Amino acid sequence: MNALPFKRPVKAKSFAVPPARPYFLAEIYKCPCFLKILFLDLCFQVITGGHYDVDCRLEDPDGIVLYKEMKKQYDSFTFTASRNGTYKFCFSNEFSTFTHKTVYFDFQVGEDPPLFPSENRVTALTQMESACVSIHEALKSVIDYQTHFRLREAQGRSRAEDLNTRVAYWSIGEAIILLVVSIGQVFLLKSFFSDKRTTTTRVGS
Repeated sequence: MNALPFKRPVKAKSFAVPPARPYFLAEIYKCPCFLKILFLDLCFQVITGGHYDVDCRLEDPDGIVLYKEMKKQYDSFTFTASRNGTYKFCFSNEFSTFTHKTVYFDFQVGEDPPLFPSENRVTALTQMESACVSIHEALKSVIDYQTHFRLREAQGRSRAEDLNTRVAYWSIGEAIILLVVSIGQVFLLKSFFSDKRTTTTRVGS
């Protein structure tokens, strides 16, 4: 079981899940008591390997299972972190004996920090500040769309490469079978037209 600790607020990563064993990751975040309750979001997608499915489990610091799904290709889960501690989530590939799988996950903790130190003030933002905030939100949407399409492209490329490999192996196998059958037919036809000479022996009187 491998462990990967990482820091807030956002972590996106892809990694390989070995067959017949779980892969453990942990988010370590110490929440001061004066902060408000945090909202955390976990989303994942299997990019390569097998039937593109994996088991996922999420536990709170007390070991209580908050989320558990079996053989999911992709999913997202949003929950509330009401206390500080170590939140653990595990991607398991135990049901697969030989196939390695690559999983992409994005774990977001809390909200983005304000763009301006005075963004949370009571007065309204200036026109320039409002434009910057709008551009920032639009760029975040662009990043999300780019990530989504890159994941689809990676998964499609993996399927195409896997299909190409299978077609190549089948083509080689069919070529070998065709060659063996052709050679067998040649020898069989040759045996039909070969002269069988019989020898006679005279017995003297």
